[in-house]
Amino acid sequence: MSIEAINEQLLRAIGVGVALISLDKLTVDYRNDTFNEWFGDNESASKLTDFFPSLDLDQLSTAMKEGGQLTTETSFKLRRRKMTVAMEFNRTTDVNENIAVLVCQNITRIKELESMIDSYSMMVERNTHEIKREKEQVEKLLLNMMPRAAYEEYKTFGVVSPRVFDPVSVLSLDFVGFDTLLARNEPGVVVSELNDIYSAFDRIGAQFGCQRIRTNGDSYVAVSGVPDPNDDHALAVANSALRFLRYLERRNATHPIQWHARIGLAAGSVIGSVVGAQNYIYDVFGSTVSEALHYRSVAQPMTVAASETFTQRFEGKFQASAVSEDVSGQSARQYMLVQEASDQERKG
Repeated sequence: MSIEAINEQLLRAIGVGVALISLDKLTVDYRNDTFNEWFGDNESASKLTDFFPSLDLDQLSTAMKEGGQLTTETSFKLRRRKMTVAMEFNRTTDVNENIAVLVCQNITRIKELESMIDSYSMMVERNTHEIKREKEQVEKLLLNMMPRAAYEEYKTFGVVSPRVFDPVSVLSLDFVGFDTLLARNEPGVVVSELNDIYSAFDRIGAQFGCQRIRTNGDSYVAVSGVPDPNDDHALAVANSALRFLRYLERRNATHPIQWHARIGLAAGSVIGSVVGAQNYIYDVFGSTVSEALHYRSVAQPMTVAASETFTQRFEGKFQASAVSEDVSGQSARQYMLVQEASDQERKG
């Protein structure tokens, strides 16, 4: 067997198509069986463009003159299956023959794998984006239910350990005549109004270092000093409370539904933790919360009530006046009505 025959047999065995190209005539002068199987068994001196109609002959000619090499790809259908072949032209060094060796390798499987990888990468990227978006939504929801420090502890350990926070101040608010207001208006309207009001309260509270803990219908509870300590916790809830009332006064002047709040304030210690195993929520409880609820219950509409001990923390920044608590059948008790101080009282 000749060397040429051996080389041809080896080339066929490894699935490589080989052809000799006349660069002067741009014809295919020789090709092995694999080449014929892929591209067809045409006449011995077929034009190069008969096999590769889309081949850029000017590009081939330039590449052969400058570097003697050109690499490209072509795709075609072979027995109803798309096939992709890598083509490499190499000009020979024989000065007597202006020919190039064309080696064709089947890269169909590689292209299929690349396509699969690209599809998989796009799917992973899409899924990752969706997971990230869902994670952000869950995080946003949890941060609406608990302080960030409690959320970070829950995210890291899966639980939030009960903690005693001392000292803190608690603000408790509800609306006078809420049941009547609810009966006279569409539920959707009431919920929309509450959403606007509570959102405004949240923004106001954040300005003074006061954070909402929970809402329950017309009940709104916020604290200052949980979970981060705040030396001015009493001033924070007092400022927030008076700004809440100022906001409602301005809102009532331009809205048909009138909202009249009463607010109770108290200072002391509270216990904070996540309550519940499935429908969990962060909550604070203790005697300080109960005290704030009590002063809320005795406050008149659009007023803020607190104990005398609580108002002593203001140092003249607010006006506090004693008011008798109306308790039927019992001796009168007093509470303090918290109002904004005049400029003279602040200076004094």
